[in-house]
Amino acid sequence: MSVLTLAVLIILIALVFDYINGFHDAANSIATIVATRVLTPFQAVVWAAFFNFVAAFLFSTAVAKTIGTGFVDVNLVTPYVIMAGLLGAIVWDLITWWLGLPTSSSHALIGGYAGAAIVRVGLLRGFDHALDALNVGPTGEWPFTLKMIIGAPLIGMVSAYILMVSVYWLFRNSTPSKMDKYFRKLQLLSAATFSLSHGANDAQKTAGVITGVLYASKYLKTFDVPLWVILAAHSAIALGTLSGGWRIVRTMGGRLTRLKPRSGFCAETGAAISVLLSTYMGTPVSTTHAIAGAIVGVGSIQRMKAVRWGIATNIVWAWILTIPAAATIAGLSYCLLHLTIVK
Repeated sequence: MSVLTLAVLIILIALVFDYINGFHDAANSIATIVATRVLTPFQAVVWAAFFNFVAAFLFSTAVAKTIGTGFVDVNLVTPYVIMAGLLGAIVWDLITWWLGLPTSSSHALIGGYAGAAIVRVGLLRGFDHALDALNVGPTGEWPFTLKMIIGAPLIGMVSAYILMVSVYWLFRNSTPSKMDKYFRKLQLLSAATFSLSHGANDAQKTAGVITGVLYASKYLKTFDVPLWVILAAHSAIALGTLSGGWRIVRTMGGRLTRLKPRSGFCAETGAAISVLLSTYMGTPVSTTHAIAGAIVGVGSIQRMKAVRWGIATNIVWAWILTIPAAATIAGLSYCLLHLTIVK
């Protein structure tokens, strides 16, 4: 297989991952606005898809560069490593989508990328040196990113909780129906903001992978993200969002806690704060974790029993398993590629 053919194939796989990310994580953007019946499901996905795409023109490529260079030693990366990493992320995303679990496509991608690189180095140098593949030095992103697995939902939860307290205080003399009259309109703004944050952070991850393919294939001399890559990644995630992810919408929008327009507004805004802050720092973060934490935050303000903690526990377990599961699938994928193609 020629270098060009391989690069094109992997770029197409990356865009498929981005598309799957869009419909897998569409629930993050639209679950609350659908649950509160502010928009129909079709209206909601169109709204979310538009702002996912618009994010391409508003944010830097810091997250893309972090994904491409911050987790794995780029000097050890080959196109086949990237292909296996994408396969690991795609398979895990599809498994959790089928189960209706809102897991992180971002962490699946990071885990898959790392798992494939570890196996490659293990096969070349021996598995006692396998961890040399990971960028764990001063420029590595692993410590902060792993902290943000906990930090992102906590920021979302605390932000949403504070917003909910503020809303109740500001509207303390209003009836619930009068509050919801205002927040049904405001939730359009909060859903747009969260969709914008989703596109800003998540589409850049695929852009980083595609740039990594171009760099590993020697088509780029430096790791700079081309404009066409940014537009392609945002287009794929927007199209995926248009496809929806109704299994996960049901979990996020109705099963975790009951939402009203005012609580939906606070949840979306709180999650957007968490994701936009991470994007500003160039850190790939899970929009799924952020919105789930925010929904728990607005649910717990009424009473702790308002949150269905059994479902929340299942979601947390899926979060914990995502990186190792995707890494395992990617590692096995690289072994298969190594045996059938790489040699």
